[in-house]
Amino acid sequence: MSYFLQNALIVLRQLMMLYLIVAVGVVAERLNWFPEKAAKRCAQLLMFVVAPCIIIRSFLVMEYSPEILRNLGIALLGGLLLHGTGMALTWHAFRGRKHPDTDPVLHYGSIYGNNGYMGLPLAQAMVGDIGVFYVSIVVLTFSMFAFTHGMFVMSGGAVRNPASGRNRVTKFEVKKLFLNPATIAVAIGFPLFLLRVPALVPAGAFEIFTWPIDTIASMNTPLAMLMFGTFLSRTNFNSLLRNKKVLLTGLIKLFITPSIVLTALLALRADRTLLHALMIPAAAPSANNTVVFAALHERDAGYAAQVVSLISLISIITMPTMIALALSLVG
Repeated sequence: MSYFLQNALIVLRQLMMLYLIVAVGVVAERLNWFPEKAAKRCAQLLMFVVAPCIIIRSFLVMEYSPEILRNLGIALLGGLLLHGTGMALTWHAFRGRKHPDTDPVLHYGSIYGNNGYMGLPLAQAMVGDIGVFYVSIVVLTFSMFAFTHGMFVMSGGAVRNPASGRNRVTKFEVKKLFLNPATIAVAIGFPLFLLRVPALVPAGAFEIFTWPIDTIASMNTPLAMLMFGTFLSRTNFNSLLRNKKVLLTGLIKLFITPSIVLTALLALRADRTLLHALMIPAAAPSANNTVVFAALHERDAGYAAQVVSLISLISIITMPTMIALALSLVG
């Protein structure tokens, strides 16, 4: 068996384990045990509570070293490149806004990936705590852009207020670069990592704080995958596969952007562990919060759920391919 195929099968195995939980979510939605409305509420919980706990935990369990600090810098560059590349590639493709209810959804979905809900669980499963540590930095850049540029993209620059009939313009707010869940979590965790606080505090005393964080963080994988199953349940794949813009969204998110990020990481001589970790968010499908943001800005949230579901389903093949290619190139 070739080295490439071996790596692809390892990644595919991890993905299939996650998608078994997704299948449970599909069944739960069909039986109305966990409907889409409940899943959207869970998305808020994941975004504002669970994901920050994962990020803080990743800083607490990692031992400080100059090499890891250097890799954090590369991870930050990788996250900036990932989102910057998506913005550059989609600027012209979705500029026309002929369909104001759906074009912003596709534009957002082409740039912003499922870094938290899928990237963090996969990083934990494939690379371990150090993988979560590196991916957390990518989640930081995701949040910085998603809560500023991403909200502007989804709003189309203006949202109509049904009561007044007037447009409410969405402005770029600098404070959202810093006041978002991931940035706040990194602001808490990074000083603890630099000061090596976990090593200075008695284990028993420190566990009082770490146990609740660990417990909440452990909710991410099952809850995120169950939630995704509810979106997947009602997806009309046939109509989406005939939509050229949807296919363009998938092409940019799953192939073009990851290829550019991979090339850059190889040029920066990222080591195998770092490359493995960073290719997970780079190759991840469109973000689940595409649906949340679409609802928030009065776009077609049902359409957003279907687009995210389709691109996520395609990623079962593309993610193992891109990650295996990356690992094969570094030996």
